[in-house]
Amino acid sequence: MKLKNSFFYTIREDIKDEESVSGNLLARSGMIKKTSSGVYSYMPLGYKVLKNIENIVREEMDEINSQELLMPSLIQEDIYASAKRLDSFGSSMFKLKDRYDKSYCLGPTHEELFTLTAKNMVRSFKDLPFSLYQIQTKFRDEARPRYGLIRVREFLMKDAYSFDKDLEGLEVSYNNMYNAYKKIFTRMGIDYRIVKADTGAMGGILSEEFQAITDIGEDTLVFCENCDFSSNLEVCESIVSNIESAEKKLDKDLIETPNVKSIDDVSKFLNEAPSKLVKSLIYNIDGKLYLILVKGDAEVNLTKLSKLMNTENISMATDEEIYKLNTVKGFVGPIDINLPIIMDNEVSTMVNFVVGANKKDYHYKNVNIDDFKADIISDIRNVKEGDMCPKCASKLKFKKGIEIGNTFKLGTKYSECLDLVYADTDNTLKPVVMGCYGIGIGRCLSAIVEQNNDEKGIIWPMNIAPYKVAIVIVDTNNESQMEAANHLYNEFRKENIEVMLDDRKERVGVKFNDMDLIGIPIRITIGKKIDEHICELKLRNEEEINEISIFDVLYKVQDIIEEKNI
Repeated sequence: MKLKNSFFYTIREDIKDEESVSGNLLARSGMIKKTSSGVYSYMPLGYKVLKNIENIVREEMDEINSQELLMPSLIQEDIYASAKRLDSFGSSMFKLKDRYDKSYCLGPTHEELFTLTAKNMVRSFKDLPFSLYQIQTKFRDEARPRYGLIRVREFLMKDAYSFDKDLEGLEVSYNNMYNAYKKIFTRMGIDYRIVKADTGAMGGILSEEFQAITDIGEDTLVFCENCDFSSNLEVCESIVSNIESAEKKLDKDLIETPNVKSIDDVSKFLNEAPSKLVKSLIYNIDGKLYLILVKGDAEVNLTKLSKLMNTENISMATDEEIYKLNTVKGFVGPIDINLPIIMDNEVSTMVNFVVGANKKDYHYKNVNIDDFKADIISDIRNVKEGDMCPKCASKLKFKKGIEIGNTFKLGTKYSECLDLVYADTDNTLKPVVMGCYGIGIGRCLSAIVEQNNDEKGIIWPMNIAPYKVAIVIVDTNNESQMEAANHLYNEFRKENIEVMLDDRKERVGVKFNDMDLIGIPIRITIGKKIDEHICELKLRNEEEINEISIFDVLYKVQDIIEEKNI
């Protein structure tokens, strides 16, 4: 591409409404343009990067014999109703009606359509296994779109599905996809981790996430400092020490705590550590109120609570609901309260702790679990850094991550709902066993930029960059420089090397800054020494500038590309 007559622009200043490094750099480099909240256009350079990512995905999908197709985004609403998922998506689904008043939605995901598609072929066990995938636009009405391409309302996704006759077959298909994903993200140059995760609205037997490590990540990843254990915070098991406290149990004591409501305030007032307090929180679970107990320095894990109670209909009780109880907001506790109690495992090990007294301006000290009855005792809290690893009992540590891919063992959830069955060897009908596998294409692009940038701009990995080489002409009025640059440009193109020629009538400093900002891996500068057949070669991720004969530069560039391509 020659820049002089191309659609190419950059922005010098930071973008005010882009709070992430990747969103800011991609917008400044003219690769993406926000059209509305959570909706972006891909400009020519950004679209080339997107296609490079897609090509890597396609190559690895083809390698495991997964076949590509393309499904519609406009989907009849009753297709999702047939798998009982309309309520799961709720307000995040874009809905509309056609001129005949028939309900449609813009597809947030395609499990149902893939299941119905498979019914066109599957009759017997002989038709299995197989795998299908697409790279297609999805729509979700995010409440808070943010971080550029990381949390958006319209996004490009690769979703694949495997179809097997039994769980043993699913294990093979799952492992094939799992290994393909590792190759995909390695080829993209992404620093990632694989963690166990919640199956959520997808359902199924197992979910694992591929998380790009970055400080801006929305997910908290839990790792062991000693073994290979890893998990998403939302599903990480919390281990309670079995060492009994040597502290002698005391009789509970009612203490006046005037206008002291929060854990921090009570801790300071009573001179007790937050770990000696117990939070008493009232939740509405499926229309019924429960008292939830966790240590004062812990947080309730809603995913665990949802799994425990087998519902997603969970919310904090309203002031009106609390008012009708025999308690006072800010002073709620488990003693003499007419509510079923769900207590975290960790509380059961505590001795002489502090709770609210269900009386304005009062708390109880020296409370023990003998002083009240818990109806359910379970793991319902988030683990904390330094907690014990569930696998080896060493300490856990946290990192932030962006979910760029996920894999699910769906089992028979969708095949049973939609009657996707096959005739087995004994002619009995059995549901097909499915797997589901997703990659966020735009999220990958953002994750790469989050991990590969400096104060000057983006540093693209070689096989992701929109162009491998940028040729910069110092003086476009100099005939020798123009002739040499155009000759080199044509030589690169003959060798199928993606090359950009900056032939704009701009100061050379502007050109250098633009090439750094857009992250082209190799820069060739044609300047005053061209009469001596000398040009300059510089790599984007290095400071050193090397002079090289123009007759050798093609071979040098080929060597660099071969060395740096993953």
